[in-house]
Amino acid sequence: MSLFGEGLDKAVQKAFTRPAPKNAGPQMRYLVKKLGGTRPVAQMLRVSQRTVERYVKDQIKKPRADLAARLEREVKKRWQPQIRAKARAKAASTGGIVIDARARMGYTAPIGSTDQDRIRHLTIALPPIFAARLFDAQEQGASDARLQEIAAEALKEVYFQDGGRRAGSLEEVRFTDIEHLEFEL
Repeated sequence: MSLFGEGLDKAVQKAFTRPAPKNAGPQMRYLVKKLGGTRPVAQMLRVSQRTVERYVKDQIKKPRADLAARLEREVKKRWQPQIRAKARAKAASTGGIVIDARARMGYTAPIGSTDQDRIRHLTIALPPIFAARLFDAQEQGASDARLQEIAAEALKEVYFQDGGRRAGSLEEVRFTDIEHLEFEL
């Protein structure tokens, strides 16, 4: 998964009211219940149906590292869908989203301005419209590059242009070499 996609998912997961199951048995039982059987779970996790049945019955308790990672990712992807939807809707309508990034940022501007790229560490509250655009693009399966473009547009509007109060002739913001990226609802 992408850096931006994972960041958005982690921000939404902070809204969960209960922790997701941690052990393999409860995780497997949850997936079997959600997907309606052991066969779809086995296909999704790329293991045999019998292996899934053994985890469900607690005959196997400790999965391999790669299976444990896939299992945890799939459980968190499906955990508390209504709370996840409410958190996204709130961010997209009233709350907005906070982006904390340390990356190389620069811009394209008219001749004579200082548009040198440099490493900046910004923590900026983005308005709900940009949160909605980020979540909509993520749901439609947008690439990491597209999510990065949306974040760059948001930084251009909010940070560099300050909502239209300055740098009106700014053409494009470059947002590259990301060292740290975190979202908060």
